[in-house]
Parts: sequence; structure tokens; C-alpha cells
Amino acid sequence: MFKWLYYKVCGWQVKGDFSSDTIKKCIIIAVPHTSWHDFYMGILIRNVLNTKIGFIGKKELFKWPFGILFKALGGAPIDRTPGQDKVKAIAKVFADKEEFRLTIAPEGTRKKVDKLKTGFYYIALEAKVPVIMVAFDFGKKQHRISKPLYPSGDIAQDLALIHDFFKGAVGKVPEYSFTPDL
Repeated sequence: MFKWLYYKVCGWQVKGDFSSDTIKKCIIIAVPHTSWHDFYMGILIRNVLNTKIGFIGKKELFKWPFGILFKALGGAPIDRTPGQDKVKAIAKVFADKEEFRLTIAPEGTRKKVDKLKTGFYYIALEAKVPVIMVAFDFGKKQHRISKPLYPSGDIAQDLALIHDFFKGAVGKVPEYSFTPDL
């Protein structure tokens, strides 16, 4: 049913490959994040790919009644109160689990941003897991999936590769799309 909805009803396609058989742990970054539509498209693509992928969201999203739904869909609440080492806390989740794929929207908002937040990068570095990029391109109606990128520790070099991957991806709200200028 998910494939029928994704391909036939929505008219989307997947470019690239994401094999849950080989990548048991990773950070998946989804860009651009411009609308609530990204959420159900993310749920669709993970079901089309038959891959267990979780997400985190601000704890306020997990209150009743929607909290039950978000947890059932693989979500976990995060307290965004300043002063906590969220990187180490999330990296520990990777260490404690045999299989864990975490999706993050590194823009941190659905509005227009000039730069990506880098928490995903430091989590991947700390947890020693790859980053997989997924472009949510509403302009072309496709999800583009990258090969795994293992953080080198040279954030400038790695971000240049990440920015290059997302070039041209148009969000549901085009004017809010992330447009890296390299």
C-alpha cells in the first residue's frame, strides 16, 4: 500500500539506495525542511524502503493526544533546554542499541535558514556512525539518497560535500528551501 501511495498517488520517485541490511546505525539528514508535509513524506519513504528509521522532536510535540502517534511512528522527545550535552546523550543511544537510524532536519526550523545546524555532524562523529543525506525535492517529486558519509573531523570539508548534495532541492514551500552558496 505504501508503494502504491508513494509512486502512484503522490507520483514520487527514489533516486539512490538505502539498504537497511548494511547500514544498521546512521544519522539521516533530511533537507530541505519547509513544511509539515515533510513529516508524512518521511513516513512514506521509510515504509517504501522498508527501513526502520526513528526521529527526535521537541518534547512539546509528544504531549497528548499526538504524543501517542509520534511515539508509535518511532519518535522520541528531546528536551531542548539550554545547558545540556545533547550530542553525548544522543550518541549514547547509538552505543546502547544494535540498530538505530536517526533522522534529523538540520535546518532546525521550517523557515528559511542560511546555514545548517551542525549537531547532527557532532553526533555522528561522537557515535562513529555515517551521515546519509536525503533530499526532499518537491520540485522534482523525488527523494535523493546519498552514499554514507563518514565524518572526517574536518567539518568545513564535510559540510562542503553536504551542501553540494542538497544544491537544487526545492522544498514544499520553495522560498524556504535551503540554498547553500558555495
